[in-house]
Amino acid sequence: MHDDDHHHDHDNRYTDMHARVKALETVLTEKGLIDPAAIDAIVETYETKVGPRNGARVVARAWSDPEFAEGLRRDATTAIASLGYTGRQGEHMRAVFNTADTHNLVVCTLCSCYPWSVLGLPPVWYKAPAYRSRAVIDPRGVLAEFGVMLPENKKIRVWDSTAELRYLVIPERPEGTEGWSEEQLAGLVSRDAMIGTGLAAVAGVAP
Repeated sequence: MHDDDHHHDHDNRYTDMHARVKALETVLTEKGLIDPAAIDAIVETYETKVGPRNGARVVARAWSDPEFAEGLRRDATTAIASLGYTGRQGEHMRAVFNTADTHNLVVCTLCSCYPWSVLGLPPVWYKAPAYRSRAVIDPRGVLAEFGVMLPENKKIRVWDSTAELRYLVIPERPEGTEGWSEEQLAGLVSRDAMIGTGLAAVAGVAP
């Protein structure tokens, strides 16, 4: 939830490093040593495919293992670490579970705190001022823009990440997935579903 004591030294200290990386990228590009398009493709892969697979496996385990799900509710940091996912901005985690009555949405209103260890690189829109402000003021409208149309009677709960605590949304398990393996279930879980701006894919033919 929104935290008035919202510290972000965790992120801001990387500003100089980010600037150096961008400068190095510019020099290498001008010398013809790297292709910006290739860099963009690599970033896109880690942002939307490789990185979020960790979180998807956490969700799939929670769906298929009630004991793990309960541990995730009690102490998400420890439960996630038990699967081998630890690291920068994933030191202190809390899992919030979507239900038939409540949908969870994660934002970081003052910068872009984000659980890299389970979701990979943060998407550009997550860091944008428009998302960071409107997710709190008009979460239902923001979700609609992402194509998530929720019933009016479903509560939307917004969680504000900080440098001390980050959130992972556990989406509702789609119907028709009984007997699916964790690998199959993980294939239904997108990065956006774990932020709350998306839903788990509707089950059809097993992937």
